[in-house]
Amino acid sequence: MVGVCLTGIGLLHVTITLRARQTVADDLLSVDALLFLIATLSSYFALRVQGTARLHWLERIADATFIVAMLLLTAACFIITYALNG
Repeated sequence: MVGVCLTGIGLLHVTITLRARQTVADDLLSVDALLFLIATLSSYFALRVQGTARLHWLERIADATFIVAMLLLTAACFIITYALNG
């Protein structure tokens, strides 16, 4: 998913350069890549941890950040689609 965000940022910069339009979509995708990284790392550490309480805490962090990142990715897609086609 981080690769999708990076590809989107690259394509967006090419489009912005050609059309001379600015959007917040590349900023959203950058934050989104960080959220996917947090979700991945917390999921990884949840698999490695021994304590049950810490396991559930890391699982909740992984779930929440993944869902927020997916929603943010969807919002960025809408911004890219409608801001650049308008």
